[in-house]
Amino acid sequence: MEFAATNELTGAQRESLAAHALALDEQARRLRFGAQLSDEAIRAYVDSIDFDRDAVFVIFDAELRIAGAAHLVCSDDGAELGISVLAGHRGRGIGQALLARARLHARNRTIDVLFMHCLAENETMRHLARKQGMAVVVERGEATARVALEPGNLSTVAREFIANQVGLFDYALKAHVLSARRLADALSGATTMVVPGNTALAAEPVGLSGDAPTASAPKVSAAVGPGRSNGEPEAP
Repeated sequence: MEFAATNELTGAQRESLAAHALALDEQARRLRFGAQLSDEAIRAYVDSIDFDRDAVFVIFDAELRIAGAAHLVCSDDGAELGISVLAGHRGRGIGQALLARARLHARNRTIDVLFMHCLAENETMRHLARKQGMAVVVERGEATARVALEPGNLSTVAREFIANQVGLFDYALKAHVLSARRLADALSGATTMVVPGNTALAAEPVGLSGDAPTASAPKVSAAVGPGRSNGEPEAP
């Protein structure tokens, strides 16, 4: 399992979460939401999230796109968690990291029970729930996972603080590396000096109208390649 730093989203980053959910393929959408949702339904779901009440945790990839997301819906009856991971990032421990982060958050807010609901065929989520000590009950094509949470303490508060700081550092590091890579890509297509005697880039003779052409000095050729654009990074 790879190390995966988690970040907590704010309402200002709602569009990034929508982009992640819309990037889920048909099967992933059905397993995540229990039905095949349209793009409009997914946008409505993201727009309905109350960031003051709920918590959304994500893991960013190297391009600062959300690779995995966990939505923790908090209520007086407990907290319900939903997790989604993009196809290219599965099998790397992202779901497990998100579940552990959400569980820690719930404990520190005096939530005493954590739920997860999924289709019975979602073996991945059922396996993930069992690894976290959750009791899984399958009935009528659906699976419900439940675990009682111990109250938070100084240790869990400190762990959550550290997790937040690690997430911020991870995002800043990825943003720095991404900016450096984009700059390197831009410079690789920047101004190139033509070497004298290079037959592949021979200079053309230039002369006045009516006069014999005269030899010209080697030219300098500027060829700027298009820079890559992967979207402007948002602060976690």
